[in-house]
Amino acid sequence: MTASFDPHDKSSWYFGQMSRQDATDLLMAEKEGGVFLVRDSVTIQGDYVLCVREDQKVSHYIINKMQQNDQISYRIGDQTFPDLPNLIAFYKLHYLDTTPLIRPAPRRIETVIAKYDFDGKDEDDLPFRKGDILTIVAKDEEQWWTAKNCLGQTGSIPVPYVHRYEGSLQPDSVKDSHSPAVGTVANNVPDTTIKRNKLQRKLPAFARVKQVRVPNAYDKTALKLEVGDIIKVTKMNINGQWEGELNGKTGHFPFTHVEFIDSDNSESNDSR
Repeated sequence: MTASFDPHDKSSWYFGQMSRQDATDLLMAEKEGGVFLVRDSVTIQGDYVLCVREDQKVSHYIINKMQQNDQISYRIGDQTFPDLPNLIAFYKLHYLDTTPLIRPAPRRIETVIAKYDFDGKDEDDLPFRKGDILTIVAKDEEQWWTAKNCLGQTGSIPVPYVHRYEGSLQPDSVKDSHSPAVGTVANNVPDTTIKRNKLQRKLPAFARVKQVRVPNAYDKTALKLEVGDIIKVTKMNINGQWEGELNGKTGHFPFTHVEFIDSDNSESNDSR
């Protein structure tokens, strides 16, 4: 089969943040070899992974981002390219293992439903109201995605403010839904843990870690979290990355990994 896609149309083959398993599942659903996508590397920030359906498996090829002085290049195996479109164009004509690149993988339409109102602060933000249905355009960052509303307007939305929409949820049922969540909180944590009025909580306040987090080795300001750790929250940012102190270190962490210790003493003991 002759490839007919445009290697310079990055939006057609770059899927951004995506797990290895999700990429594998998506490509294994395709019947022909040569279907591919490029995703961000989960292990090394700045690197990419070229995922390709080959025979009866999916291959994941690491693309290293190289920088020498002001020059950036991308290396895959023993080949080096000035940018990703040139890399894709090369493997459109040359074999990887058993196939060249034939066409980008089809995108699954992913929709989310708003759990809270979001007024937006920057001109790039997409304001919405609780219950609005939004279509995800791109997962640009861990806490900020690009989405489109029913009017066709696009902009950035905060991930903690939305919930995956499966088509059967009604806006009023979001609070009680147990379907998989984007930026979800543990079932025993009430929705009020991330409502906007919580951003006015008296600080510093103490929170207990409920999910392990091993930060990227290149992120020196991220805190390493172990279940049961008690962290002193010093700042709550709307983007979901909070700041605090743990084991003598100050840094940031995702709010979804902690829950406040809701006792009167927990907020006052260290407020002096």
